[in-house]
Amino acid sequence: MDGLGEELEKIEKAMSDASFWQKDKDEITRMGQRRASLKEQIDSWNKVYTEVEEAKILAEMASEEDDLSILKEVEKEVGRLEKEVSRLELQAFLGEPDDRRNAIVAINAGAGGTEAQDWAEMLFRMYAKWAQDKGMEVSVIDFLAGEEAGIKNVTFTVKGPYAYGLLKSEHGIHRMVRISPFDATGRRHTSFASVSVYPEVDTDIKIEINEKDLRIDTYRASGPGGQHVNKTSSAVRITHLPTGIVVQCQNEKSQHRNKEMAMKVLRAKLYELEKKKQEEKKQEIHESQKEIAWGSQIRSYVFNPYRLVKDHRTNVEIGDLERVMNGDIDPFIDAYLKMRLSHTEGVKVEAAGSAKA
Repeated sequence: MDGLGEELEKIEKAMSDASFWQKDKDEITRMGQRRASLKEQIDSWNKVYTEVEEAKILAEMASEEDDLSILKEVEKEVGRLEKEVSRLELQAFLGEPDDRRNAIVAINAGAGGTEAQDWAEMLFRMYAKWAQDKGMEVSVIDFLAGEEAGIKNVTFTVKGPYAYGLLKSEHGIHRMVRISPFDATGRRHTSFASVSVYPEVDTDIKIEINEKDLRIDTYRASGPGGQHVNKTSSAVRITHLPTGIVVQCQNEKSQHRNKEMAMKVLRAKLYELEKKKQEEKKQEIHESQKEIAWGSQIRSYVFNPYRLVKDHRTNVEIGDLERVMNGDIDPFIDAYLKMRLSHTEGVKVEAAGSAKA
């Protein structure tokens, strides 16, 4: 909590400075979103803290009066508060800009024919169950069924709070080891499937032009148009200060029409610029996801000769295989997010030490 409060205080101090609004638009948006997220988290923690104090007082009163019915109510409330604290702790790990977004998930069966395709379908069911338990919505975008059973590939969206932030830990190769029901000889098979997770980004690009960001100059047109064009300052040049884009128009007879046409050109150029930035962001996200190579699995699901699910990044192991396949993957997600946070904090400490040196 102290760390969140300190970060919020720094952001609000920065935003109160007049020079802050001269920053890049994306930076202003990012800071604003982070401020809103921090305020929400702090308010939620304060609410839980108050409820815990109230439950504590009620428990003490019930204990003094030996009122078992109230003690049972307090016990129930404590159970609810424990779940809420766990949720808030997990949310604290999700501070990246895209974490709040919906997720796009693609599952592709690896080499191995029907067995691998069946494994891809099992993974799809696992994620669908996880999302359902979280109250999230799953919508299939693309689906290609296997020739005999299972699926060759499926792409779907998971819509809900922090869907991408939670599911990004699932990106990678998932390996299954079992005695294949499709093998008449009863041999043990190893199958692979790749899971790719991306944030769902907005496709509608809204171009808002602030008059304060424009420098508008008028001058005498030099093109065709007769005496009227040469005698009046009807030509318009517009400079968009944040981007440095310059547009001009002198073909119309009136200054008003020239300005109108120049604004249309500016809007079109800003649209293209924003579109390019979105494409670059998609490419950056794609490149940041490690290339999927068979054999570099992030997690193994062993059905035979023993039953175990092991995450090779965090070393978390769960023996209840059925529970995991029914969507209970939270222990793996929690451990991965904590590992990432620990790594990030370690980098910050190392960087701070280097700066002091």
